Amino acid sequence: MKYPFDPKLKHHVIIGLLLAIWIFVFLYFTEPLDVDEFGDTEKLIYLPGYGIIGGISYLLFLPLQYKLLAYKVKKWTIAKEIVFLLTYTIITLTFVRLYYLYVIMVGIPNPYTLGYMLKAILLPAVGTIIPIILIARFAFGKYFEKQVEDQKIEIKGEGNFEGIRLHLIDLISIQSSDNYIEVFYLSGNELKKTLIRNKLSVIDETFDELIRTHRSYLVNPYHFQQWKTEKGKHFLILNHAIQIPISKTYLSSIKQRFNSTTTA
Repeated sequence: MKYPFDPKLKHHVIIGLLLAIWIFVFLYFTEPLDVDEFGDTEKLIYLPGYGIIGGISYLLFLPLQYKLLAYKVKKWTIAKEIVFLLTYTIITLTFVRLYYLYVIMVGIPNPYTLGYMLKAILLPAVGTIIPIILIARFAFGKYFEKQVEDQKIEIKGEGNFEGIRLHLIDLISIQSSDNYIEVFYLSGNELKKTLIRNKLSVIDETFDELIRTHRSYLVNPYHFQQWKTEKGKHFLILNHAIQIPISKTYLSSIKQRFNSTTTA
């Protein structure tokens, strides 16, 4: 099942920063992990470490979510969201346990056992932190989807030739055809094609959102479904089973674009 997802790195950096601040504030005022025995100075020295672990761990796991995003179909789902959050939670709790043992409790006898720490402290903390991550990720995802849905473009024809105006999200691909271009797009759920007198190079220079895969093809990466290799030739499969060839000239840049962990 599809789930809203924001691929913009800067928004995930914001989530990581807010997460670090929230963890620090949560520990400072709830005082678990013997924090009530810390003085104000010790709190300011040690507690930010937990926040930093939570925030940096989130950022370190961003490559995982981009790999999940590109897996089979370039869409985010509830299953992928669960995998990402579970992996993040397990690894972060491991780092927190190590920080507790080898920084907070170094030289101090009788630290909390792992079982007690999980049951009494860490899992309740996770119960307050994960909902915040979910809300932030969901909100940014819905905001990104709204931006994409509202973005309109106009593909103009030369001279007095008619063009077409449509939502960017509905545009699938554009193919060069002599002195014309064939624009493939969605009208509702129906695939349509419009012939416009223009050059593919002009469209390529006009719309940075589109990707050149071949001297005769431009594609909208939103509609990417999967890769295909046949007899040494490479293709992109887009929505509605549209197959687009990839020339050797563009193969490297296309792979980097689709597998990038720094989507703008």
